[in-house]
Amino acid sequence: MKWIRFTLDTHTEAVDMLSYMLEEIGVEGIEIEDHVPLSEEDKKKMFVDILPDPVENDGSAKVHFYMEPQNCNPEKIMLQVQDIFQEIKPFCHIGKGTVSLSETEDKDWINNWKTFFKPFRASETIVIKPTWEEYEKEREEDIVIEIDPGIAFGTGSHETTRLCIQALEKYVDSGDSILDVGCGSGILSIAALKLGAGHATAIDIDEVAVKVAGENMAVNRIPSSQYALFDGDLITNSYLKVKAGAGHDIVVANILADVIIPLTGVIRPHLKKGGFYITSGIIDTKEEEVRDALVRNGFKILGVEHMKEWRCFIAT
Repeated sequence: MKWIRFTLDTHTEAVDMLSYMLEEIGVEGIEIEDHVPLSEEDKKKMFVDILPDPVENDGSAKVHFYMEPQNCNPEKIMLQVQDIFQEIKPFCHIGKGTVSLSETEDKDWINNWKTFFKPFRASETIVIKPTWEEYEKEREEDIVIEIDPGIAFGTGSHETTRLCIQALEKYVDSGDSILDVGCGSGILSIAALKLGAGHATAIDIDEVAVKVAGENMAVNRIPSSQYALFDGDLITNSYLKVKAGAGHDIVVANILADVIIPLTGVIRPHLKKGGFYITSGIIDTKEEEVRDALVRNGFKILGVEHMKEWRCFIAT
């Protein structure tokens, strides 16, 4: 089925008012394109170390919405949009204030990516498989982890996650206590528990990620007594620092170098003496900055693992 796509060429000042007014005529959701720079809070929630080059913010914006052809009169909708532009014009800059039509295929953009997520081996013994795929063990000793990342970060296929899983496979001992900072879909906590850890405390700044991590724990039949999940920023949240607990055998943080550096300054109380601090999400250009932060905070670097341009530090 095809959809009619309405595109409003406008100004960022008008977007909020347009959103409200479009809802009044029956538009249930809009898509916004603009060049407004990301805030620091937005950047923290993006799981990339290299952001796209910024485009000069000229104030222009496009607002898109979609309607089924059989359920709307395009000409009537266009006239209603033009009326809205005229109504809000005295109160804000509307930019070009034009509306255009196009057609688009009915594609399931949210779920189409699942076509490309197949079972794969993340380490010597750990195999990651999506919940919707079948998989037969190649070897008896294989540990299969089922993951549905939802809209949270972490299918396990990224180099940084695989580096962490391989480090956990090497360093986790039976009964260990794990602190997973920036848990995403929960994959590292689940891997540690399936490798024999006794308990995992998983934290993420995104409450949606924490919810997905809980769902993945259930899918992998991890008893609720073996994990605790919290949302918040461990670096700044005093309450969360208490909840995170002290004296963990392993702290694993697969985030970004710019978060790992300040985290390294506050993580020591959460790690027992002789425990392992595993950090990844580090692009090669940030390697020396992370190394300096570890040394400055009294850590001994045991090794640095490489996979393409990504780095994983193991320290104690």
